[in-house]
This record gives sequence, structure tokens and C-alpha cells, in this order.
Amino acid sequence: MLNNDCVFCKIIRGEIPSSKVYEDDVMLVFKDIEPKAKVHLLAVPKDHFKLLSEADDGRAAALSHMLSVIPSVAAENGCAGGYRLIINQGDDAGQTVFHLHIHILGGEQLPW
Repeated sequence: MLNNDCVFCKIIRGEIPSSKVYEDDVMLVFKDIEPKAKVHLLAVPKDHFKLLSEADDGRAAALSHMLSVIPSVAAENGCAGGYRLIINQGDDAGQTVFHLHIHILGGEQLPW
């Protein structure tokens, strides 16, 4: 279920434009508008939830699907040499959009 006030839900519904690089029934991947690396993509489940701890069986299946698709999406978008995945969880981790999402960073040698 999508949330009316969530920026990622609005992107999923097409109300806010994005630079989409992949979409299927489960997820959307688009370019981050404030990239932290040469390639910075966001993989977003189409079901709105904030934290991994909220992942019931259906959401866990969606996350599994996302993790199976991300390697090919990353490779097709300039990350053939490797990439980093980040999932921020909550305020202390720096989560600013409260719709679970996976950052895909790469396209260059990343600092630790």
C-alpha cells in the first residue's frame, strides 16, 4: 500500500518525475537526485514500509526479489567493477525518507 505523503510513493505513482533505470511489479530503481558517488541509484519497493523490522513474509519476498535484481541493474548502470549497498534504518542511521530503500553506489573506487 502506498502512502499519500511519501516522496517515494509519489515517485512510484508518477506524481514526481524521476530518472528511472528499472521497474517491475515489485520495485522501482531510479537515480538519486543528490548523488554521493559517480553512480548513485535508489531501489525502492512498491509497498510502503519504513524498516526491515516491518518486513512480513510478503515484504521479505519483495526484498529478496530486489536483491536478486540489483546486480544486473548495477552492472547495466556503470557498476560492473563493484558497488556498495546501503540501507539506512531510522533517524540515528540518517534515514531521511521513511520508505525503505536501498542505495546502490559505485562507478568508481569508493572510500571506506
